[in-house]
Amino acid sequence: MYYTLKEICKMSGMTEHTIRYYTDRGLLPCRRDGANRRVFDDDSLNWLTTIRCLKGCGMSIESIRHYCDLCRLEDSEENLKARYEILLQYRDLAYEKLKEAKERVAYMEKKTRHYEDILAGRIPDDMNPKERSGKQKSAN
Repeated sequence: MYYTLKEICKMSGMTEHTIRYYTDRGLLPCRRDGANRRVFDDDSLNWLTTIRCLKGCGMSIESIRHYCDLCRLEDSEENLKARYEILLQYRDLAYEKLKEAKERVAYMEKKTRHYEDILAGRIPDDMNPKERSGKQKSAN
């Protein structure tokens, strides 16, 4: 089955500009139809998923191209190990980003609960610097 540029954009949630960029840079395989329009298949969609994931892990376009080039080379143990090492490195980075994201979420949960307590009148508004400085002056 083949997909048009518009269809692959809809399926991936990416813009036409991004898809064209990836195909022009040799990252995303596509074919051309009789009118020289880009057409994509399921293999292209799999490549796009990989590219999106690697990009989301912080991999540069140059590094993604290197990984894609390795994938297109003849299979060998050395090639397989090189791809594996790249994926391990970026998997570890993804775990680090996940840890940081979880810490941010926990902080935001704590802050929103604090504001909920303020809004419910259970505690005073200690987040307002004007209020805090006034209370400090009063206390002194």
